[in-house]
Amino acid sequence: MNKTRILFLVLVFIVVGQSLFAQEQVIQNTDGLNIPFIDLSLRDPQNNQEVALSLQILLLLSVITLAPSILLLMTCFLRIAIVFDFIRRALSLQTVPPTQVLMGIALFLTLFIMWPEFNQIYEQGFKPFSEGSIGFEELYNETEKPLRIFMYRQMQENPESIQLFMRLSDLPKPQNLSEVPTWVLIPAYVLNELTIAFKIGILLFIPFIVVDMVVASTLMSMGMIMLPPVMISMPFKLILFVLVDGWGLLTNQLVQSFH
Repeated sequence: MNKTRILFLVLVFIVVGQSLFAQEQVIQNTDGLNIPFIDLSLRDPQNNQEVALSLQILLLLSVITLAPSILLLMTCFLRIAIVFDFIRRALSLQTVPPTQVLMGIALFLTLFIMWPEFNQIYEQGFKPFSEGSIGFEELYNETEKPLRIFMYRQMQENPESIQLFMRLSDLPKPQNLSEVPTWVLIPAYVLNELTIAFKIGILLFIPFIVVDMVVASTLMSMGMIMLPPVMISMPFKLILFVLVDGWGLLTNQLVQSFH
């Protein structure tokens, strides 16, 4: 019994000694982080250029993170997505077409409508920047300019949203687009797009509401009060929508509304 205890203690000392020796060896051999590029980012900046480069990288990562929000709020995606959701509700359809399908159609329609602006951003901004002919500040200006012009063009006939946010910001009345800051132009554009999308939604609901009222009054006159009118009116609304080529008319009017 004593021999067993002694043998057990010896094994414990051997294991603990090896662990301590290995830990001490790891500590002695570890002089710092030997991961490539990590040692450069952890050291103190030597001049202002390195600080500016770090800030530019941070700004670029922030822009990449906010890219979905930029796509949603600074392009025509917002209006198209809301109108598509309105037409689905007007037809009394809950999950057909699925939301993913509607958002996919809205995304590709956005690319179709915004292609001239995206092409201008690439030709005048990204391409010269990749070739080294312009700097980061010029890239930002060339990227921002087409989007600002597009947003302002949608509000040119109804500048009330711009006036609202300029007044809320205590800024003087602008004489032209260049005097409107971007941080004022974006929320004004979003508010304008919401207003236009809801106006289009009201116009879409009117004919389908008429169908619902006709079906409901017919059922009440026949004494079928317990039968839901939506079940009867939905096929008629689908027939009407297909006969007038609803998707084609809706897409045509949406695209023309941005031109």
